[in-house]
Amino acid sequence: MKILYVSSEAQPFAASGGLADVAGSLPKALAEEGQECIVVLPYYVNTIKESQKENIRYVDNFYVSVGWRAQYCGVFQTELNGVTYYFLDNEYYFKRDFGLYGYYDDGERFAFFSRAVMELVQKFNLRPDIINANDWQCALIPVYYNLYYRNQYNMQNIHTVFTIHNIQYQGRYGLEMMEEILGIPKYYTSVMEYDHDVNFMKAAIEVSEKVTTVSPTYAQEIMDPWFAHGLDRILKTKTYKTCGFLNGIDQDMYNPESDADIPAKFSAKNKSGKKTCKQKLLEEVGLGGGDDAPVIGLVSRLVEHKGFDLVKCAFDEMVGLGCKIVILGSGEAQYENFFHEMHYRYPDKVSFTCGYIPALAKKIYAGADMFLMPSKSEPCGLAQMISLRYGTVPIVRATGGLKDSIRDYGEPDDSGLGFTFQSYNALDMLGAVRRATELYYNDKRKWGALVTKGMKADFSWNRSAKLYIGLYKELCGQ
Repeated sequence: MKILYVSSEAQPFAASGGLADVAGSLPKALAEEGQECIVVLPYYVNTIKESQKENIRYVDNFYVSVGWRAQYCGVFQTELNGVTYYFLDNEYYFKRDFGLYGYYDDGERFAFFSRAVMELVQKFNLRPDIINANDWQCALIPVYYNLYYRNQYNMQNIHTVFTIHNIQYQGRYGLEMMEEILGIPKYYTSVMEYDHDVNFMKAAIEVSEKVTTVSPTYAQEIMDPWFAHGLDRILKTKTYKTCGFLNGIDQDMYNPESDADIPAKFSAKNKSGKKTCKQKLLEEVGLGGGDDAPVIGLVSRLVEHKGFDLVKCAFDEMVGLGCKIVILGSGEAQYENFFHEMHYRYPDKVSFTCGYIPALAKKIYAGADMFLMPSKSEPCGLAQMISLRYGTVPIVRATGGLKDSIRDYGEPDDSGLGFTFQSYNALDMLGAVRRATELYYNDKRKWGALVTKGMKADFSWNRSAKLYIGLYKELCGQ
């Protein structure tokens, strides 16, 4: 099969979150399973590294309809890990200075990108069997295909899949965008409109042949108003075509035996280097060392749905358990200010680095003893899988992909991989942290066995890639 995988970001070229990890790893795994995979991305001129641009070559250009206008689109190409990458270039839309998203014209930018993808497929005669579009930024691709391309020469019999990575971000705009910006006629309003707005994600759910999410539990949760951010009404009518596949991680990228970003290498067979990583981490973040206090790591965007209101409620008690806490992240001011305050209150117990430093994140994964993810909602989550890879025991709330990937250590016969709690409650979270610290202090043999088991767990993309291939073959009648 030929699969066209379309994303607004992908490792190693441009990244702002977990979508980039998926779009960088899944196509590689599909290629390793013998599928022909093509990835299409915007050409973020200021984000892609100069060293990467040396291997990206200009191919061609064409013009794309954006409402009543025709906009230039350059096409660049490269190959990596058996995957062909196309980059669609328009400097007005994608040469921005401050991140990939968050601009006043994001709706227009990604409407251009989605229409340009379809023009690329047609003009380059790519003839994919499957187009898999990801999140709201690519949600207009199945819409444009159904509306303008389905019956054109060399465009028939393409099957469309839409993947929801985070349902909170839907691409909602005023109805006035329909014709002026999106170039979608009024008779298609019933597809595009939702709660008196244009909603990109709703439209993709409506017209795509299959809708996938990034974990089985999240596929169930988004049918519930608590998780669906208003889209539960449309999703409940589409349960017949909705499913969830748990994401994986690139186990070559996250490998403590070869990672150049950590101070000492280690493995499940020889974990001695992890002690060095812990000591160096504590020295780097100013928490000293020399004692055996458990270190809890948090690497996250500091936003409400990541569960930081629970952390605020129970923070003093967590420190009272004898833990040292290392936090890396940025986000809402209330959480940034809180962690700054906690650092000043407990200077020898708490470290807070505001921002995101990839190398420091790796050091936290490798040097911490426990990794806390108390999320209110978590479509999949990759950090809990990465932490296991580095011998750091996750403490998570059982929601979304956290529930699918981390079974509690006590259920049954100490066979789980971490510590979980069910209800969204600070005392329940604290209880899970307390259970983890008690095992850490009281039974080093069992703790060591738990760490080893986590490091050996298989969260590679191979399993997930097979599930996606099965879905694609079902659509193609194979």
